[in-house]
Amino acid sequence: MFRPLPFWLGLRYTAAKRRNHFISFISLTSMIGILVGVTALITVLSVMNGFEKELRDRILGVAAHATVTGLEHPVQDWQSVAKTALDNPEVVGAAPYVEGQVMLVKGQQVTGALVRGVLPEREPDVSDVNRNMTSGRLDDLRPGEYGIVLGSRLARYLGVGKGDRVTLVTPEASVTPVGVLPRLKRFTVVGIFDIGMYDYDRSTAFIDLTDAQKLMRMKDGVTGVRLRLKDMFRAPAVADALGRKLGYDLWVRDWTQRHSNFFRAVRTEKTVMFVILALIVGVAAFNIVSTLVMTVTDKQADIAILRTLGVTPRGVMGIFLVQGSLIGLIGTVLGVLGGIALSLNVGEIMPALEHLFGVNLLPADVYYISDLPSDLQWLDVVHITVLSLVLSVLATLYPAHRASRTQPAEALRYE
Repeated sequence: MFRPLPFWLGLRYTAAKRRNHFISFISLTSMIGILVGVTALITVLSVMNGFEKELRDRILGVAAHATVTGLEHPVQDWQSVAKTALDNPEVVGAAPYVEGQVMLVKGQQVTGALVRGVLPEREPDVSDVNRNMTSGRLDDLRPGEYGIVLGSRLARYLGVGKGDRVTLVTPEASVTPVGVLPRLKRFTVVGIFDIGMYDYDRSTAFIDLTDAQKLMRMKDGVTGVRLRLKDMFRAPAVADALGRKLGYDLWVRDWTQRHSNFFRAVRTEKTVMFVILALIVGVAAFNIVSTLVMTVTDKQADIAILRTLGVTPRGVMGIFLVQGSLIGLIGTVLGVLGGIALSLNVGEIMPALEHLFGVNLLPADVYYISDLPSDLQWLDVVHITVLSLVLSVLATLYPAHRASRTQPAEALRYE
């Protein structure tokens, strides 16, 4: 049966002005500490979620959900491989590619790059490059015309724009009567793309598939077939099914294998940040112990009078449990509201701070992305809320138990 007396007395003790202002200060500090800790925890986890999601989307905007490659040789009949893959209802797109490392030269500027030969009409089925063109179109790549599409930062480094010409140098050399010479080919820039991820924008270029086959001396072969799936998170299962169906001379890899270390590191960072920031909440919550211990000492006479009026030790314990829990509850609720508000607006706050202080907090050449994304996940909010409330309640147990053991005669002896 619910007894309202401990509950209402706990509320009264929390709201009442105390003679000892230091106790009130400690109580307020505990509340603010919980508020700040919960706000920081929700905001940081939301940013980490947004960072992981943005990286995944941008990486898979250029990379494929899955790739089919030959074990030790190029894939010769890519049409049949693509057809077999598209027979799987989970696969929504398939496109061949030829890939290789090259050097790009323009005047005195020389840089390494990853060149990928693609079919412009099929590439949009497996990547988002065509939707991120800032100049030209992927369709401007035509066989025999030796056009090239560069990443925005790669083009900026070389100092070229649409219509300019660059020299492409392959690692394979040609043997001539005058000796071994590097193989060179002049390409015309027909387009520039901007994925928004520095690594790809700085080091990736696209050319037509036929031109790439001639350049890499692959005849009719291709490096492999890139696949896009209906649900990227089912990639491991789909890759396993395709691997069994295509045979042992082909290797099917999904994006979780190609980028496993990277996303595992992001997840580890998220876990570590959760633990570190949870300690802030824990320290603030256990400040409640100090508040209640001093309150119990200050209220010895009140507790003794309540005991003589018939309040049981359990009832006295309930009074201070309510008081401590209420401090934690108020701090948690305010922290959750603050964390949600900050998480939903962090994308607008960051540019304002950069403009105010005149600094670039996320330079693109240092970080993978140059803005601060946020992805608020309600399950994280629930976990943080429960954690904060549990720590607050645990912090009240010892002071409440100590109050319940107060002996009326001892407490009133010197009153």
